[in-house]
Amino acid sequence: MLIKKNIHITPYGLDRTLHIYLPDDYKSSGKRYPVMYMFDGHNLFRDEDATYGKSWGLADYLDKTGRDLIIVGLECNHEGNKRLEEFCPYTFRDFDRKKIHGTGKILVEWMADELKPLIDRELPTLPDREHTAVGGSSMGGLMAYYSVVARNDIFSKAACLSSSIPFCFREVRAETVRKETLLPGTRVFLSWGSKESGRKPGLVLYTCANLELNHLLTQRGAVTYPLLVDGGGHSEADWEKLNDVFIPFLFD
Repeated sequence: MLIKKNIHITPYGLDRTLHIYLPDDYKSSGKRYPVMYMFDGHNLFRDEDATYGKSWGLADYLDKTGRDLIIVGLECNHEGNKRLEEFCPYTFRDFDRKKIHGTGKILVEWMADELKPLIDRELPTLPDREHTAVGGSSMGGLMAYYSVVARNDIFSKAACLSSSIPFCFREVRAETVRKETLLPGTRVFLSWGSKESGRKPGLVLYTCANLELNHLLTQRGAVTYPLLVDGGGHSEADWEKLNDVFIPFLFD
């Protein structure tokens, strides 16, 4: 079952749409469910909602597998460079060398301290850290990584697909190093595709960045799943192929 819900992001003073997946029988089953908070919610479930006309197909995957899981997808800000600003915790320069002042730290704090309590009040969730995950791709993958490190008290699991780590690798690495230990049960999925950058230097950059972060995470007690996807690109169609990899890793 898919529902849409309007939400007010207090620190931004903006309204936004949540795209929420619920098991069809969630009202009658008597069960409580783990929750995965995800970025770019409009791209997760329905092709007609997706920016480029293709979604991750997550609703079909969850229906087919019968997996008991709630997914709360936050739609991005589609205005200008606002997505880049909201979906990055740091100031960085984009591909055009334009400086982007990231406000992602504020967004993650809102998700952890306001959005999650609201979802826990309104839906039959398993609210403990063990059953709370975060995920995303590209800038959303960067945000998922930051979330599981910076707010490891809330998020125990993260799916970081094709994360835009190289934009601000020095800051991401420093954030991880500052975290001397991660709480028990932390699991992080890291994937990147061999065809995302189009050139070998780009592939080397993404591979080295992900593997170094993977090493730092394992040093701090996390269980990780680093995956270089042979032939993988940077699109929803590519990320859909990983549904049956990252979800079982995080939740089984």
